[in-house]
Amino acid sequence: MSLPQPLVVHAQMLIRRPAAQVFGAFVDPAVTTKFWFTKSTGPLEAGARLQWEWEMYGASTQVVVKALERDRRILIEWNDPPCPVEWKFEARGENATFVTIETSGFRGSDGEVIDQALDAKGGFTNVLAGCKALLEHGVALNLVGDHFPDRSRQKA
Repeated sequence: MSLPQPLVVHAQMLIRRPAAQVFGAFVDPAVTTKFWFTKSTGPLEAGARLQWEWEMYGASTQVVVKALERDRRILIEWNDPPCPVEWKFEARGENATFVTIETSGFRGSDGEVIDQALDAKGGFTNVLAGCKALLEHGVALNLVGDHFPDRSRQKA
């Protein structure tokens, strides 16, 4: 059996906050660092080239912002070779936003592609859940930092 090409992964979540606030949480690293990466060289802006870091893991990635539509869509490429990641923000009334994150570009054997896809699905689901908890309840769950405690430089 051969996997469909390209294999596309979706993660989605309803966040009970206005689209502008949810979009801003992903664009502004002062907010994003509370639920995803720990450092960024700047905010997401169309054409920007940034570096994101997960200091607890000693990991980083280069990010290129390919498109940005205020309160509606973000498209980046990251990793090497470049993989696209797209966020779509759909307002659901005045106080809720349905966020979908889509990624593809997985490479390797079928088994490696499946592992990468499952990791992406789980990772982006954690990111959305962390964003939801922060925006709806003011709670930083540290989901990303606690996902691989044995790999963390900051042992529990």
